[in-house]
Amino acid sequence: MRNWSGHVEFTSTGVTVPANLSELQLLVGSSARIRALGTAHSFNAIADTTGIHVSVAGLDSQIDIDSRASVAWVPAAMRYGEVARLLDAQGWAIPNMASLGHISIAGTIATGTHGSGDHNQTLSASVAGIEMVTTAGDLITITEGEPDFEGSVVALGALGVTTRVLLRIQPRFEVRQYVFDGVTHAALLDGFDEAFASAYSVSFFTCWAPDLTGKIWMKRREGVDASLSGEQLAGGARMGGHLADSKRHPLPEHEAIHCTEQLGELLPWHEALPHFKLDFTPSSGDELQTEYLVPRAQAVRLLRSLESLAPRLHPHLHVSEIRTMRADNLWLSGAYGRDTVGIHFTWKKVPDALALLPEIDALLGAAAGRPHWGKLYAASPSSLIDRYPRFADFGALAHRMDPHGKFRNATLDALLSARVMPR
Repeated sequence: MRNWSGHVEFTSTGVTVPANLSELQLLVGSSARIRALGTAHSFNAIADTTGIHVSVAGLDSQIDIDSRASVAWVPAAMRYGEVARLLDAQGWAIPNMASLGHISIAGTIATGTHGSGDHNQTLSASVAGIEMVTTAGDLITITEGEPDFEGSVVALGALGVTTRVLLRIQPRFEVRQYVFDGVTHAALLDGFDEAFASAYSVSFFTCWAPDLTGKIWMKRREGVDASLSGEQLAGGARMGGHLADSKRHPLPEHEAIHCTEQLGELLPWHEALPHFKLDFTPSSGDELQTEYLVPRAQAVRLLRSLESLAPRLHPHLHVSEIRTMRADNLWLSGAYGRDTVGIHFTWKKVPDALALLPEIDALLGAAAGRPHWGKLYAASPSSLIDRYPRFADFGALAHRMDPHGKFRNATLDALLSARVMPR
């Protein structure tokens, strides 16, 4: 049994899918080692276990909306794109989405996965409550405002098996998506703040090719962002680039059929914020991924420094994506305590693709860059946890909630043994 990309072979004895909550509680309470498995989109061993994997996909799949409080309980196993469709059908939305709508709610939140936008927080920051089954098989709910809440959202599966998530919601909205070709690194970095403030959600894609040019994906929220002017549409005067005249795929020379619609078409929020359509497989899985979340204040300097690695990055990359996000207060979030820029690398699955990871970590880690929990990185456990001011508090919470390590694996054991007591 492997993860989505086929890169990780799981060591678990199998996957069990309880048909109801009582079965799940009995299974968790009676197991020596157990770990939740979502859509297996992690690129490292964070989801693995030497015990059994459990999927909560067999539990109740209803969404429970509280219109007065503007919140909704959603099933942990449901994919983000499916939740989005159900919310939109009832007039509601969540503020942000990741590139893929194919990943599960619980897995996305547990690893700190994010969307983009100067004023948008990570997906985990929309969480107002977590329902989970704990080590003894008890069902508990932790809601915003409780002492453990900020450590229980991005929790790496270390506290229990999540069954439902309470999300803050807002009235549905619409988005127009545009792509600009031929944007140079120099123009982007010189006008970094202007470029990423130009729309509700902005991504820059580059292959770190010798010409150091890329594409800007601009997602403009109707009624919030100003419409593109005729001059911009006709002349393409945006960071030195020009408006694409047909749909684009983030990866060069790939067909754009899997991508969400572009060219300024007015779309429901959930059909424009992700880069890829839910009804299609976005790629073959023949890839590996790395991402670092770096302080916004140092992002331009770090991106300029990465250009020195460009001749060695380019041969091994499918593409790289740059995005921004607003600070949050979740202990293990990549955006904890600071406005953040995500620097993402989608590698070709070839033997030498990951040779640069130590150099990338040396450069970005020196600026307290935090690797995405579900992707590939070279940071040691001790250096990694030093980049999270509240990691010691999280370690104490994990040891209190799971003192015998039922939900742990080799990755979590290494992290939690590095520091277990609060400072």
